[in-house]
Amino acid sequence: MENYLSMHESELGFECFSNFTPAEVFVQGLAGFTNQHDIDHIIRAQKQMLQRFEKTNEMLVNCNTLSQVHLQKANVEFKKHAQLLNEVKKDLENIFKRIKIMKAKAASQYPHQFEG
Repeated sequence: MENYLSMHESELGFECFSNFTPAEVFVQGLAGFTNQHDIDHIIRAQKQMLQRFEKTNEMLVNCNTLSQVHLQKANVEFKKHAQLLNEVKKDLENIFKRIKIMKAKAASQYPHQFEG
């Protein structure tokens, strides 16, 4: 391949690319086919997209920070409510236990009222 390239370099006008690899010569050849205006337009579009992505990323970071704060507050509230529910449950169990004892006393004192 090197012999072929060096043999035909002068014929194809590639003397200036003699220090480059075939891949680099190929890329340089493709560069000649592109329109600089189109490349500038693509670069501007990519810069605009990058700015949008950076803004979006910043907004997501802010959203995550706010979400963490709200989650911490919600966890504190949730623990308070869970503790309150446990206390209510204990109170209700105590009340039902007392009602059961009172009902048993009443049934032993007034058996004819608790028939049937």
